[in-house]
Amino acid sequence: MKSREAARRKRRLTVAIKESMRELSIQLSLLNHQVGARAKLKDTDLDCLDLIARFGPLGPTELSRRAGLHPATITGVLDRLERDRWVTRERDPDDRRAVRVRVLRERGAELLGLYAGMNRSMDDVCSGYSEAELDLISGFLHRVAEAGRQATDELAEG
Repeated sequence: MKSREAARRKRRLTVAIKESMRELSIQLSLLNHQVGARAKLKDTDLDCLDLIARFGPLGPTELSRRAGLHPATITGVLDRLERDRWVTRERDPDDRRAVRVRVLRERGAELLGLYAGMNRSMDDVCSGYSEAELDLISGFLHRVAEAGRQATDELAEG
């Protein structure tokens, strides 16, 4: 009897976590939309800018793969980001025919300022947890992100 009750509680908690993750996804999407509007960036442009900042410098093909966007779409995104001085295109030092894209530091600082409120809130939230709890939460979020990547890849392939 106890194991059935424990299984029910675990199912309820799992559903609650999934609901919270959906709410988080919506709230982060709304935050990103507001940041993009303040910075005069389209949502897709902001996503690509974040990918370049996190994993760059990147070539357009790699950015296309990471963003899940058609190469022609990436060309338009990069044209806008370069025109508005968010990124610069440079020759790849290892292959003079290739181009690498990197974020311009001064504009990157502008975006950090727009996310400052959320970053402060995250610091406040995290301060309420022990190191062991933060390690557990970090591992959970890493595994959820990986599950999301796998689900995305499966949909893209099928």
